Amino acid sequence: MSTHDRYTTPVAEGVWTVPATGSARFNWEYDDGRDRLLALYQKGKDKQWDAVKRIDWSLEVDPYDPLGLPDEALSIYGSPYWAKFSQANRADLRRHYASWQFSQFLHGEQGAMVCAARIVESVPDLDAKFYSATQTMDEARHAELYSRFLHEKIGMLYPINDNLQSLLGDTLRDPRWDMPYLGMQVLIEGLALAAFGLLRDTTSKPLPKQLLAYVMQDEARHVAFGRMALRDYYAQLSSAELAEREEFVIEGCYLMRDRLRGVEVLTNFGIPLADAEELSEQSEYLQFFRKLLFSRIVPCVKDIGLWGPKLQQAYVDMGVLELGDSNLDLLMHQDEEIAEQLDAQRFAAEEAARIAEVEQAIAAGEQEES
Repeated sequence: MSTHDRYTTPVAEGVWTVPATGSARFNWEYDDGRDRLLALYQKGKDKQWDAVKRIDWSLEVDPYDPLGLPDEALSIYGSPYWAKFSQANRADLRRHYASWQFSQFLHGEQGAMVCAARIVESVPDLDAKFYSATQTMDEARHAELYSRFLHEKIGMLYPINDNLQSLLGDTLRDPRWDMPYLGMQVLIEGLALAAFGLLRDTTSKPLPKQLLAYVMQDEARHVAFGRMALRDYYAQLSSAELAEREEFVIEGCYLMRDRLRGVEVLTNFGIPLADAEELSEQSEYLQFFRKLLFSRIVPCVKDIGLWGPKLQQAYVDMGVLELGDSNLDLLMHQDEEIAEQLDAQRFAAEEAARIAEVEQAIAAGEQEES
């Protein structure tokens, strides 16, 4: 079955074409580079993995409860609409919400793959080109595994959210070479990391936990890459040039804040748009979720040197300014550790099962001999 047959609403165009501007840059200096970035490039090579082999795709997933989240996580919980929903309606709603969330993850990963490829093309420094090449492969793997999860385990996809598409378009159309870094590495990837982290830490289901943990292990490197490259570059810019980029960040943050509301899901269940928007705004879970989404973005923006009064005021208005003091390095380290711990637990369990199987075979053989 074609992906187009699985979309909840028809997708107008099979291919979204974004006219690109800017220059492709070659660098003939091959024996120079920043040690930190070359070390990250080496790590990017060492940490490559195969989504077919590392993920246990044999794990069953109930499409009507794919994440095992409490009902309170649904924005209409406790509303008159919720009271009218049958158990079948509520199960179908959980399926749609999971499909919508992972569909946005999938579209974002394709966007990250395209942006990483643009960085390879446009960034002037060869060490950054090297690392971006490894990131392009990472993002392709992420799109592959989210696509497989949606097709095989959920059986349903949602089109790309308008706000995500708008930010991707703005990022790709800008001719300045640093804008794919800022739009993708800082804003879209930062928000995705926070969203992945919340679901990774709250889901009770093993397969989505694997997907999210392993993707986050890669994304921690990607955000580190963006921070290194932009911190060095933005230290050289004028106040006017920094102000332009802060305007982009402010607009992008508002788009990202309004991206993960799930209004499309509620309207698919016949709830009027105005009511769907109000329910999403009033949901305590989504209020917490939206604030948490900035836990990776705000400290990164501050770290790279974009911290003017207008930007700080925007974060005050969003209620997230205090997140600027978060320890981003600690968060990234935890992302790496959680994935390694998950691997260790899985492989230990598999080894124990193999040992038990061998012992049973030996015992059966001894009984036959006796």
